[in-house]
Amino acid sequence: MRLTIAFLFLAFVGSAQIQISNNTVADIAVINKEFQKHNERVSESMRNQFPIDRIQGKEYVGFVCTVNASFDKEELGSRGIIVGSKIGNVVSLRYPLQDLSKIYNETSIDYLKVAGMAKPLLDKVKIGTNVDSVWQGINLPQSYTGKDVIIGITDWGFDYSSPMFYDTLLQDTRILAAWDQFKLSGPAPQPYGYGTEYTTPTDMVNVGSDTANFYSYATHGTHVAGITGGSGAGLEYRGMAFEAQFLFVTFQIHEAAILDAWEWMYDKAQAEGKRLVINGSWGIYHSSALDNTDILAQAMESYSNLGVVFVTSAGNNGDVNFHIQKDFASDTLKTKINFYNNPGLSTLWGQSIHMWGEIGNEFSTQLVVADVSNNIVASTPWYPTASTANYVDSFLVAGVSDTVFFNLATDAAYPSNGRPQMRLRVTEPTNSYRAGFLCTATDGTVHYWNLTELTTDVGNWGMSFGSIGTGSTTGDNQYGIGIPACATSTISVAAYSSEFYTITGTLVGGAEATFSSYGPLMDGTLKPDIAAPGVQVASSISSYTDATFQQVDEVDFNGRTYPFGRYSGTSMSSPAVAGIAAIILEANPFLSAQQVKDVIIQTARTDNHTGPTPPHSVKWGWGKTNAYQAVLAALDIVGQNELEIENTWTVAPNPASASITINGVKGTVEDVQIISMTGASVYRNTALSTIDVSMLESGVYIIRLVVDGRVQQTKFVKE
Repeated sequence: MRLTIAFLFLAFVGSAQIQISNNTVADIAVINKEFQKHNERVSESMRNQFPIDRIQGKEYVGFVCTVNASFDKEELGSRGIIVGSKIGNVVSLRYPLQDLSKIYNETSIDYLKVAGMAKPLLDKVKIGTNVDSVWQGINLPQSYTGKDVIIGITDWGFDYSSPMFYDTLLQDTRILAAWDQFKLSGPAPQPYGYGTEYTTPTDMVNVGSDTANFYSYATHGTHVAGITGGSGAGLEYRGMAFEAQFLFVTFQIHEAAILDAWEWMYDKAQAEGKRLVINGSWGIYHSSALDNTDILAQAMESYSNLGVVFVTSAGNNGDVNFHIQKDFASDTLKTKINFYNNPGLSTLWGQSIHMWGEIGNEFSTQLVVADVSNNIVASTPWYPTASTANYVDSFLVAGVSDTVFFNLATDAAYPSNGRPQMRLRVTEPTNSYRAGFLCTATDGTVHYWNLTELTTDVGNWGMSFGSIGTGSTTGDNQYGIGIPACATSTISVAAYSSEFYTITGTLVGGAEATFSSYGPLMDGTLKPDIAAPGVQVASSISSYTDATFQQVDEVDFNGRTYPFGRYSGTSMSSPAVAGIAAIILEANPFLSAQQVKDVIIQTARTDNHTGPTPPHSVKWGWGKTNAYQAVLAALDIVGQNELEIENTWTVAPNPASASITINGVKGTVEDVQIISMTGASVYRNTALSTIDVSMLESGVYIIRLVVDGRVQQTKFVKE
């Protein structure tokens, strides 16, 4: 018997002025419904599932949006709307929950999205990356350790007191500031108005760590930061850029908080006059399209244009067949939804199926429940992307009492990319029944992802698609790069098992990590960009954590014991590359963010594990990161970043017509170049002297010196 019952349709209420996905409209409708159901109180399940924050005694919902010329921060603030960061036309907002239905009337908003939820992506690294040669300065002008560069870590579980974040003499902390967005006591950084900011060593020593939050007393951030720039604490676990300084943000688990964290870090780095590298060892799959069109990607592009280097984890879904690509020709796809099974995970809800088609090609989907013989015993109607205008929240009953709950939202054309999309969430059947779906289209390609759905909305690991009878399509492990790693402007990092030398001097290891996610993106863009060690990486563990870990060592410091442990994941490979990016910027702080990425890609190494990667590998990117060759290349590149760095030396006269002299250089000059604005080298020498510029055409030129192993440059005008 087939039975379909109890369909609840929530009408979508939108605005002609705002572009908004039906996924977001559905989320707003559910938030409003649950808020009223609980007598205008926020239940724990609501707070876990949606980006709802309590700020100064009031409840707010987090959004990310793009705005138009009528945007007025003060006017919005006068109505109780909290405006966070703004980069380009991308803005983070906290909208009062009490007035949530009014958000559709905000004429200054062009595109609106409920902030998506983020989740972390979980000694021998120096050999695999060749960073040890950089530390020693072998055949380099000097050693490089990330000095005078700032690394920002957005994560959870920071131990501010750890000796890993002190200098190598263990005397002074290298943490410039920290922002715990969860801690309510304050003082909060302005203009954000929430969380607690620490700006002095005394503050950080007194508090010890960030507060318990959604991930309890975590250690993920401490481990990640140790890889990117830990001092070693007198042991062998030294991070890549061990003289870099840190900015730590324990961020609330949604995109609005992420945007605020980036802006806070950018402002701090600007105040210090130093370059900034931001590492993100977390990912989002549920939020938006995996194709570089989401709001975070837009913000990253804007910050990158300002010189910020982003490095992100590629993801950990390389060992699960959670994706299907179907090329339709008036036929039907049939597949089974496999569910994550963990009785100990109290937040487990079911699975979330994300479907994305091609612009102009609609598709239709039907949820089915089958028995052990794969006979369909219950089914929904067909839902076409072109005409399903309501949010569906319903259930199917199979047999006598097996109830399968589901909800569904669709867009005929998603606002950020114009593609048809569908989000189908479904709970697991019991009593030996299984869930699946059918999908049909006249033509075009549709991509499907099967992701675990938690009541907290932060599940980002995939489950496979399986067989539900004859003619079924099963999944593959391709197209697995999540947000924000799919952004063009970031360096997305895959993982492998690092090489190391045995006691007999044999180099072993170096194989790919089976968990590391494969590319490309659904628009064909090739990702990841690079690979770095990410298997069983030893690093610092928070001394305050209640998480489990495999301890390998410990050290006593200031009367407290600090453990070290091993974790695996692209969460570990990403900070290795972030640290290398900091080392590159120490060598040449004038490189643009794109130039840093290009250097890392162009100097990647290949071996018998990677094979010949060019033009690109969807597993390895361009190969394994090579810090040594990257620094060598960086020293020979003319930077495009407009830095306001005061040199000790001057060019006189400036403007000049006949000759120029460089005066006041402190240190050993190793290279002198004059470069035109087209990038052509028109003069080069290895020593300072009076330079004849009479033959140069009129215009602006760059004078570029390498002094004590670091690039310095300024401009002069030829009359």
